[in-house]
Amino acid sequence: MADLRVLLIGATGVFGSRLAERAVREPGIALTLAARDRTKLDALAARLGGLAVRVIDRDRVTGADLAGFDVVVDAAGPFQASAPTVIVAAVAARVHYIDLADGRDFVAAIGDHDAAAKAAGVSVTCGASSIPALSHAVIDALTAGWAGIDSIRIGIFPGNRAPRGLAVVQAILSYVGHPVRVWRGGRWTDVPGWGMTQRWAVPGVGRRWASVCDTPEQDLLVARYAPRESAEFFAGMELSLLHLGLALLALPVRWGWISSLRPASRPLLAVARLLLPFGSDVGAMDVIVTGRDARGAPVDARWTLRADGNRGPYVPVLAALALLRRFGTGRTPAPGARACTGMLTLAESEQDFAALGITTRGVEEDRSRLMHQL
Repeated sequence: MADLRVLLIGATGVFGSRLAERAVREPGIALTLAARDRTKLDALAARLGGLAVRVIDRDRVTGADLAGFDVVVDAAGPFQASAPTVIVAAVAARVHYIDLADGRDFVAAIGDHDAAAKAAGVSVTCGASSIPALSHAVIDALTAGWAGIDSIRIGIFPGNRAPRGLAVVQAILSYVGHPVRVWRGGRWTDVPGWGMTQRWAVPGVGRRWASVCDTPEQDLLVARYAPRESAEFFAGMELSLLHLGLALLALPVRWGWISSLRPASRPLLAVARLLLPFGSDVGAMDVIVTGRDARGAPVDARWTLRADGNRGPYVPVLAALALLRRFGTGRTPAPGARACTGMLTLAESEQDFAALGITTRGVEEDRSRLMHQL
């Protein structure tokens, strides 16, 4: 079988560079790196063994730019308020598409491309990242055989020393202080972005700050699992100064004094980088689900991931890596456009967790005793 020709857009970013590091190790993948900055591209290509590079602006990419590739991966971001330029170009070029999108509106609109993708005979997969791909794989494993789900809570907690890029900061600031639609109490309600601030006890990690985020999960969890009570997604910064400081900065947006914090992305990123020596290099992801087992008895399940040594930023790229492995072995998803939910199993990422020294633990309880460990 010929090598899978993959174009990785956003290759020099925090997540793109890590996906490149992992993908270049895979047999049968011929990787080309793409980004706006030629100097950064050449440096990354040299570090990874002399890969081919392309200077591409994701906002201006055309089908001609993608000709000759089998798959294009968009790891650039931010996806909030982003046009689907790469998707349109991929479909026009009859190239399969994968992204790491975390923009709620962007993912919600993926169905708009379904007919065109089917006509072109290509698959368009949106959100091949920690959410929704990994989170749904975890929930599927935790709740196999359950009669129903009552509540879902997901939290992601990067260590303060983890590298951070401008796109991530822009993504967060796009919703801070704005109303976020969440499923609580069995109905839709609005809460402030970066609100509902609380302390979250993460097993094996400790207590971290957590605030509500505007992500595709708020919609996808409800659509796929129909929880009776709630489906909530949180994230938190390790340092109180950064987390609570952002909650304070959200107030002028909530009060209508300013329209958005996004214009402050660069100075706030600079402040965050000044504080990199503080805190830890331990990141975590926590998934908590309650519901009813096959007998109708109340049951709780929890899965926790711990990533030491600043390995946390690898987690968001492992779902895309798993999809590339599928493409490389001829297991191409059916033509059409869809969010990356129910497409991957938790087992498909476990080999990467082990290789990176990332530990996970999943348990199911019947509200009174530990029943089994996944």
